[in-house]
Amino acid sequence: MTNAAARVRLRKAVEPLVLAIDIGSTASRGDVFDASGRPLRGGRVKVPHHFTSRLDGTSEIDPDAVVAEVEQIITTFANRPVAERIGAVALDTFASSLVGVTADRKAKTPCFTYADSRCAQQVLQLRRELDELEVQQRTGCRLHTSYLAPRLRWLHETAPEMFAAVRHWMSLGEYVYLRLLGVTAAGTSTAAWTGLLDRRTGDWDVELLNACQISPNLLSEIRDPDRPIRDVAAAVGRRWPALAGALWFPVVADGFSSNVGVGALDESTMAVAAATSGAMRVLVTGVPDNLPAGLWCYRVDASRSLLGGAVNDVGRAVTWLTSTVQIPTEANLDDLLLLPPELGTPLVLPFLTGERSTGWAADARAVVSGVSAGTTGAMLFRGTMEGIAMSYARIAAQLHDVAGDTKQILASGRVTQDSPALLQVVADVLQTPVVPIMMKRTTLRGTALIALEVLAPDVVRAEPMTGDARWPVEDRAPYYTARQQLFQAFYDAVIAAPTGAARRAASKPRRAPSKQRRK
Repeated sequence: MTNAAARVRLRKAVEPLVLAIDIGSTASRGDVFDASGRPLRGGRVKVPHHFTSRLDGTSEIDPDAVVAEVEQIITTFANRPVAERIGAVALDTFASSLVGVTADRKAKTPCFTYADSRCAQQVLQLRRELDELEVQQRTGCRLHTSYLAPRLRWLHETAPEMFAAVRHWMSLGEYVYLRLLGVTAAGTSTAAWTGLLDRRTGDWDVELLNACQISPNLLSEIRDPDRPIRDVAAAVGRRWPALAGALWFPVVADGFSSNVGVGALDESTMAVAAATSGAMRVLVTGVPDNLPAGLWCYRVDASRSLLGGAVNDVGRAVTWLTSTVQIPTEANLDDLLLLPPELGTPLVLPFLTGERSTGWAADARAVVSGVSAGTTGAMLFRGTMEGIAMSYARIAAQLHDVAGDTKQILASGRVTQDSPALLQVVADVLQTPVVPIMMKRTTLRGTALIALEVLAPDVVRAEPMTGDARWPVEDRAPYYTARQQLFQAFYDAVIAAPTGAARRAASKPRRAPSKQRRK
């Protein structure tokens, strides 16, 4: 069996070759893969970046800085010997991004990321005006700050002049293509992750566009992965002569790429991703008829959908804990997660930047219970990781309702590499074995494989290397069963109840101001 992580020499590479680029939450990365899905020798290129975050819910990144990063990556590979054999370029980005572009094709706004929660009030407005569950069945998405309808409504209400100046709304990846290629298109998965796509027809959803006061001509053409962009500007060939004949594949969402990259290609396999944010996903055939309230379902092409749920804060929670909470420097955090659970561990709702699945509480924040004078930083770390694992478990339960029992769970992402013992906690909570993928940057690989499904459908793909499965420890089941019940009760009391009260308040008719107030 060929190892997908082993780098191959150029002379032994199976053509066609694909340059894959991933715009993630912490960096832009590029690498070249052969038709079997193996990376070529020479190494990937990485350009770090970070989101600008503020206490008011801001989460932004400079779109032109990202354009420069991608241009740097392409130029680096275009000057290597491999360039002459690259047949295609494929790009993925973190999902649910938004850039407003003017008539002269320049960014009028920053890039708003999925973690920007300033449109929480607009979420409540839309939930009052629309039938949210009907919207979810139609688009596969709930009304939430991660999606574009409330964000566009927020921009229209808070920055009307800027909103009026925008002639095109697009994802970050679409903007990168527009600036570098002179043309752009939204891959179907990218369009689906906006929350504005009708998952059954593959067209923009008219009701939601009306609700956020934009027309379809302000959005990009939607393309399935089998329709690459060919009519790029002539300047592309002059800038990168070696890529003059390459195909450019429409931008896809990183969640789709991640599933394909680890080999979770059908209902038999559930993928767990643990990076800055996290997710559990199953790639299913067709369009599921009915969705549980806690999940999303993204159309990714004409024949497949990606079903799952997302956790906003995984790696972000680890970073916050290790930089803010006093944990002894000699403490091995991985060893802490392998120890038997303790009853005195704090109970943590790990929502630093709001909750997506399964409760969709856009303005939720992390809450900790059970802290005493004897609670240590290490115990708080353990409690937070348990909270993340229980958030995954809530998603898994609803996934099983639609996709059935999966044969295996594959786990990937930076956190699974840096803190592999988190998978033991996940296995103990789920009471199911979890298999780690022992290769980095599976998202990059998946982006290349999505293009290769079109370019080289008959080539046998190399298999990702897996590690030893983390098996659940049976005598921990009673602890985690009780723990999940406490987690749900705590959630219902401090997240669900206030959110429900806010929704009820938002739905009440507003009383006209009195004459005295008008003076």
